[in-house]
Amino acid sequence: MRREASILHLDLDAFFAAVEQRDKPSLRGRPVVVGGVGGRGVVATASYEARAYGARSAMSTAEARRRCPPGTAFLGGRFAAYRRTSDVVMELLRGLSPLVEPVSIDEAYVDLAAGPGHDLSVSGVTELGLSLKERIAAATGGVTGSVGIGTSKLMAKIASDLDKPDGLLVVPPGGELDVLHPLPVTRLGGVGPATAERLRQVGVSTVADLAAKSLPDLVALAGRAHGAGLYALARADDDRGVVPDREVKSVSHEETFERDLTDLAVLGREIDSMATRVGNRLRSSAYSGRTVTVKLRRYDFTTITRSQTLPQPTDDARLIAATARRLLTEAGTSGGLRLLGVGVSGLSLYAQGDLFAQDAESVPEEPAATGTEEPAEQPELPVEKRWWPGQDVRHEELGAGWVWGRGLGRVTVRFEGPSTPPGPVRTLAADDPLLQPAEPPDWRIPE
Repeated sequence: MRREASILHLDLDAFFAAVEQRDKPSLRGRPVVVGGVGGRGVVATASYEARAYGARSAMSTAEARRRCPPGTAFLGGRFAAYRRTSDVVMELLRGLSPLVEPVSIDEAYVDLAAGPGHDLSVSGVTELGLSLKERIAAATGGVTGSVGIGTSKLMAKIASDLDKPDGLLVVPPGGELDVLHPLPVTRLGGVGPATAERLRQVGVSTVADLAAKSLPDLVALAGRAHGAGLYALARADDDRGVVPDREVKSVSHEETFERDLTDLAVLGREIDSMATRVGNRLRSSAYSGRTVTVKLRRYDFTTITRSQTLPQPTDDARLIAATARRLLTEAGTSGGLRLLGVGVSGLSLYAQGDLFAQDAESVPEEPAATGTEEPAEQPELPVEKRWWPGQDVRHEELGAGWVWGRGLGRVTVRFEGPSTPPGPVRTLAADDPLLQPAEPPDWRIPE
């Protein structure tokens, strides 16, 4: 570990929802859920107001609708707005150091030791973190982030997670284990549900419990590589460097089983769980991929992979899981599997309008926020007139706004923007020639 707390981790708070609340004044302080708005959609981000009712990332949109109260806004994603805001934040981070490693669109590590003459004392990095948070809020129109600073990537990320939202926590050198050991073992990267269950069965629930286990015990429990990794992390032993501008080529997750599995139903459930994790990581990183791969390690340690390339890129966990299940069936489970993995490669950034795309079979949506008598059904309309909740629009007479609801050949628009008060709502014909899709509004104050 480093002698100074010189690695910073930034995690923007409920990022997609925060951008929506910034750009839509009527949603500030209200529950907002961003993600797939179709009948089988998945939540990408929930505002903290929505999280109070149990909405969370990777939950089905249908479940989030059941949990959240009337008046909750369910919005499709606006990737161009998120990317523009993220670019502003990443540029601020690069002003601190040339070594900035974006993990996703709303998360990054910074190596402060590589920066221009930073004071790396605890008080120095604390002041730097506070200044960074203030500058991010000012530059993004009020989007907040949580900052963690420590002697390693592990401690910096855990620190940012421990003080959310809008928090700052510095873990001083020598204080790593005091912070780490009381935490549940699931706080460590690589401890998913299957690993957590295996650890629970041997009496491990906290990181301190994990640290009490010997290396041979953990290798026997989780395999050589995974067991050694857990052994190191439980001791805050993490020497990973900050790697700037890394290119993501694939996203995957795998599990090693306590006993060899042959039951396709059980393996199918494992695939569903892994596909959900992969899909969630793709969405949080704003990527989609075309090639789905399953990795199988048989009872005799023979390892094989099977892949299928899809017609279009996807981040849909259900499609990933269905494809992986087919590949597993084709490969077979003869003799039993000791390891199974699911991955997606052939990655590309989403195009505007594709983020959280609706399921073609989904039913028409209710209004994004309740309060009008919008009909529940929608007739076939030309593709260019398929409005979706949250979409930026401009009316030649009424100005800029966003789609608030739709139904029965009509579209309801709230006319407001980042620098206006909450605006009026107007219901228009869905084929109104004066209404057109628009670019995201500019939140920045002209100089």
